[in-house]
Amino acid sequence: MTTAVNNTTNPYAALNAGSGSKADATSEAADRFLKLLVTQMQNQDPLNPMDNAQVTSQMAQISTVSGIEKLNVGIESMTSQFTQMQALQGASLVGRKVLLEGDTLAVANGKGAAGFELAGAADNVKVEILSPSGRVIDTLQLGAQSAGRHGFEWTANGVTDNSGLRFRVTATTGAVKVGTTPLVGDVVNAVSTAGDKLSLELLGGRTVAYSDIKAFS
Repeated sequence: MTTAVNNTTNPYAALNAGSGSKADATSEAADRFLKLLVTQMQNQDPLNPMDNAQVTSQMAQISTVSGIEKLNVGIESMTSQFTQMQALQGASLVGRKVLLEGDTLAVANGKGAAGFELAGAADNVKVEILSPSGRVIDTLQLGAQSAGRHGFEWTANGVTDNSGLRFRVTATTGAVKVGTTPLVGDVVNAVSTAGDKLSLELLGGRTVAYSDIKAFS
């Protein structure tokens, strides 16, 4: 006597079973699904056959699950390749000069150099040189400046210990303040990757994300 398979049997119960890789598990689940579906159709009640729409829906669902899994595997592979390519490109940056946000001022050969970025044109731009305690030790009046990046140079005037020196940029148009971003230069000493992120170790001791770099030279 043939035993009829219950039409309400859930063929997806086997999807969570199996071992191995995601792709293998999905393939095995699809095979089990098809075997269950074929068995279900072979043993269906002739007087109450399965609805074509139900079969089509079940087939579409397993195809969707399989398709999504293949897409995920493809994305994981692309991400891995991108990370490797990013690391190779990062290696070529070692020794390059970079520009990034910061307000420290290093002095070499009696000169200090840094920069800033203006969010808009300014009638008056002022750069203040600050001691480690925050005291203003010198002021540079740079006058009118256009929007964008600008550099400045400061003569140390007898300052021998430059550790902890900083600078502050103030820009105005009339009585309205203009947004400023202080910029400093450094040199890439090494690169490292963590997950899908590329980090740059700088000669000055900082480690920054690649996305933090404003410009290379």
